[in-house]
Amino acid sequence: MRADRAKASGARGRALRIAVISGLVPLSLTLVQCGNAPNPTALAANSQANVQVVAKTNSRLSNQQVATGDTFEDRFPAPQFRERFPSASESLLQRQMSDFSPKRSVQQQPQPEQAPYKVASLAPQVPYQRPPREDLTTLVSMKSSAFPYFGNNPASDSPFLNISKGDRRGHRSSSGRVFWQDETYNDSRVLMHVPEHFDVRKPGVIVVFFHGNGATLERDVRDRQLVPQQITDSGANAVLLAPQMAVDAADSSAGKFWQPGGLKRFMEESASHLAQLTGDPNSARAFANMPIVIVGYSGGFLPTAWSLEVGGISDRVRGVVLLDAVYGEMDKFASWIESHRAGFFVSSYTHHTAKRDRELMSTLRQKGIGVSEDMDGPLRPGSVVFVETGDGITHRDYVNRAWTQYPLKDVLVKMSATPALALTRVAATSSAASNR
Repeated sequence: MRADRAKASGARGRALRIAVISGLVPLSLTLVQCGNAPNPTALAANSQANVQVVAKTNSRLSNQQVATGDTFEDRFPAPQFRERFPSASESLLQRQMSDFSPKRSVQQQPQPEQAPYKVASLAPQVPYQRPPREDLTTLVSMKSSAFPYFGNNPASDSPFLNISKGDRRGHRSSSGRVFWQDETYNDSRVLMHVPEHFDVRKPGVIVVFFHGNGATLERDVRDRQLVPQQITDSGANAVLLAPQMAVDAADSSAGKFWQPGGLKRFMEESASHLAQLTGDPNSARAFANMPIVIVGYSGGFLPTAWSLEVGGISDRVRGVVLLDAVYGEMDKFASWIESHRAGFFVSSYTHHTAKRDRELMSTLRQKGIGVSEDMDGPLRPGSVVFVETGDGITHRDYVNRAWTQYPLKDVLVKMSATPALALTRVAATSSAASNR
């Protein structure tokens, strides 16, 4: 029995090995053929076989369809005419283009139709013009203005308010007349004027105007002497500052402009006010560095002279104009002219101040400084001009008529014709203003 079991076990092992070898031989042949190109003969045979199979399949399907009546035409019949175009009940609502336009409410007024195109014109086109602005003229109270003043009078080195009566304090002038502080030296206002054409981004100047005796800002400087109007009519890029000096009094006191740095403090404070007036707070720095032209009329010679001497910013002064105003302080004027050759100096005079003007001319010539005696030529850096006017010209009207009508306007026009004087002409003068 053991011998039989051994024989049977050996027979099963041999049979298993034969089966494994029989399966591996076809697989190895297949793997070998994977790396070889297909046999064209075999491909052709396979293709013909596939065609025959497909043909047989289609034949069976066709026979079945014929038998059952389920043909392509049965499943997808051709559309009829009525199916291509809907009937009246099925058709879409026809809409006009107006149906798609925006609907207007009943309250809205119909807008005029705009032309879909722009018509060319052979006529010259009017250039764009900025909407007109108005001149800005106002009165501003400033701490650094000439008055009130409680310091000393440098002429006597004594208190300026040298007389009192009860609670009132006043100043007794060299003529013996008393002017009370609350009436004559208590107005801290400054007349500011900015022309409508002024552009802070362009080179410009600040005109500081010191009025004469017996004057007020509104009645005389603005309305009678037309100082703001002259600046506007010049077309120059300039603004005006005119502090109130002694109010309507025969007094030339300089007040805070007597003090060292008085003009500097005045210009620093005015820069912020001018920036607010023009509506551009960022322009304060430009105003704080802008060149200055000082104009002194009659008694305005005193604050002019002291501003040049101790004002603290004489280098910013590009020009000095005296209108029948050389009543004294010739040494201060001569000193500034000699040390500031980049600026110009103009003094126009009547017989009232002729003697002192001639003395100043002689002093300057002795220093080797050239002097001109007419205003026909242009103003240039270093120009020194003295102009004597005839008998028909009165001192009271000198701001309006000296060597020419509106002398302040003429000076600014001549300045703007010289780029070296740092002033831009931004508007043309009007003929109407010139003939006024």
